[in-house]
Amino acid sequence: SIYLFFFVCVCVVALLLDGSFIHPLPPRGRPEDPQRMLEGDAAHARSPGSRSKDSLDLRDIFIAVKTTRKYHKSRLQLLSQTWVSKAKEQTFIFTDGEDKELRHKAGLNIINTNCSAAHTRQALCCKMSVEYDKFIESQKKWFCHMDDDNYVILPSLLELLSSYSHTQDVYLGRPSLDHPIEAAERVKSDGSVSVKFWFATGGAGFCISRGLALKMSPWASLGNFITTAEKIRLPDDCTVGYIIEALLEVPLTHTGLFHSHLENLQRLPTDNILKQVTLSYGGFENRRNVVSVGGAFSLAEDPTRFKTVHCLLYPDTEWCPRKTRH
Repeated sequence: SIYLFFFVCVCVVALLLDGSFIHPLPPRGRPEDPQRMLEGDAAHARSPGSRSKDSLDLRDIFIAVKTTRKYHKSRLQLLSQTWVSKAKEQTFIFTDGEDKELRHKAGLNIINTNCSAAHTRQALCCKMSVEYDKFIESQKKWFCHMDDDNYVILPSLLELLSSYSHTQDVYLGRPSLDHPIEAAERVKSDGSVSVKFWFATGGAGFCISRGLALKMSPWASLGNFITTAEKIRLPDDCTVGYIIEALLEVPLTHTGLFHSHLENLQRLPTDNILKQVTLSYGGFENRRNVVSVGGAFSLAEDPTRFKTVHCLLYPDTEWCPRKTRH
C-alpha cells in the first residue's frame, strides 16, 4: 500500500507539471488584450455565412456632411434645425469657407477644408480626402458621408448599421446607375486599362465600416485619395467605389434606403418614408421633387418637407406645431 500511495503521488505531480489540469487565468485586474479581441471579432466576421451584429449607438458613427460656403444659410440652417440637432456631436460639416456665426449660433462641428469652392472633381475629391482622414482620427466604428440636401433618419441609420459588424468589410449605399461604371485606369503615362465597378452615389449618402476604411488607407489617406482620383479622373464618390470594388475587391451592398434628388422622390410610399435612411429634395430645376408626406406644414411653409418629416419623428420639438405633438 505504501508503494501504491507513492506511485499515485508521482503520477499527480507529473500531470501537474505537464499542465494538463492547469488552465492559467489572466492576472487579476488585467483585461484581455483589446487588439486580440478585435482580431477575434474580425476573424469571426470573415467566417462564411456569419454576420456579426454591433452593439451600436450614435456615438459610434462619424457623419460627414459635405457642403460649400454659398449653401451655409440656405441648406445648413435647415439641417441644424432638424436632424443635425439630434446628432450634433456625431455630425461634422466639411466646407470650404470659415463661418464663425454659424459655428457659434448652431454649435456645429464645422471643418474648413481649405479646398476650392468650385464644384469640380478636384474640389470634391479634396473634401472627401479630408473627410476620410478625420474619420480615421476619430476612432469611430462607421463612416457615413452625406450631402447638405440629405435628411438623415437617425433611428433607421442606427438600425441598418447595427445589423453589421464594423470589423467586416461593409460598403453600403445606392448606385445612381443601373450598371457598373467603366473607367480608364491609367497604369502608365503611355497606356491605360479599362476597369468596371459599382459605386454608391454621394448624393444619397453612403456608409463604410471601420474595418474596410482602414484597408483603403494606401489609396485614401494623407492626400492619396486625390492622387487615386486623378488616376481614373472621376469624382469623389466614384473614386470611393473604385478603391473598394476595383482595388480591394469588396462588393457594394446595394440598399434602397438611401435617396437623392436624382430619383423621383414622390414615388416613395408615404407609409414607408420614416423607415428610410436618407431623404432629399429637388433643386432649382425641379423644386416639386420632394417626398409626399402630410403634416401641419404646407408645401409653401416647408418646400423640402424636412420640417414635416422631423416633426413626425420628433413631435415634441419646440418649433413643431402643437397639433402634431403627442
